[in-house]
Amino acid sequence: MNFLFAFIGLFVGILINVLADALPERDRVQRPFCLQCGHVHEGAGFLALTRRKCAHCGAATRKREWIVEAGTAVLFAALPSLIPNPANLIVNTVYIAILILIIVIDLEHKLILDKITYPATALAVVASFIVTPDENNWKLALLGAVVGFVVFFVFYWLGQLLFGPGALGFGDVKLSMALGAMLGFHRIFFALILAVLLGGVISLLILLINRRVNKRTYLPYGQYLAAAGIVMLIWGVQVFQWYTS
Repeated sequence: MNFLFAFIGLFVGILINVLADALPERDRVQRPFCLQCGHVHEGAGFLALTRRKCAHCGAATRKREWIVEAGTAVLFAALPSLIPNPANLIVNTVYIAILILIIVIDLEHKLILDKITYPATALAVVASFIVTPDENNWKLALLGAVVGFVVFFVFYWLGQLLFGPGALGFGDVKLSMALGAMLGFHRIFFALILAVLLGGVISLLILLINRRVNKRTYLPYGQYLAAAGIVMLIWGVQVFQWYTS
């Protein structure tokens, strides 16, 4: 199962790279191609990990492409050992792929797209009928979506009030809603707390390390929400059981 999921993760990484290029630009989704000359990669070049440059124009392969492919394959390879229940494993693997896509797009374009968050929320509500009761159910999914939206809307409103427009994007609010549906009411609070901690610590480190960044610099926040969501999809049930015990 670990090898199978690594293989699946490799090709999911290819799909994430394709979607991360097409969706923000509203382009038609197509096979991997060179952004410099438009040459469609074929054969071994279909995988970014197997090519160092474009076979047609010689443009170097972007680091993001092979990082996403390799990172997704490694993460997926670990999932069968971390999520033993088959139904939970399949559903959470799909969620994690969606969140990785959101991270890539947010880092590169500072966008969280409605065409991802809205379908992801609807999918999570439907999938809540498939997973085990300790993982989620439709009531927890709906309530989690509402709570996620409301809590981060308050953060969004406070950010506008204290720091002005752009402190937080409304896409973060909708991503929080999608996470609430994925995780359920019982786990969304842990994800939001972890996201705030990650965002605060990493932003502080960036402020200290990069002198060109200051308190007014916009730093995308969706990546921290999505990363916290991935952590809670894997270990959220254990965290909730530990906390309630």
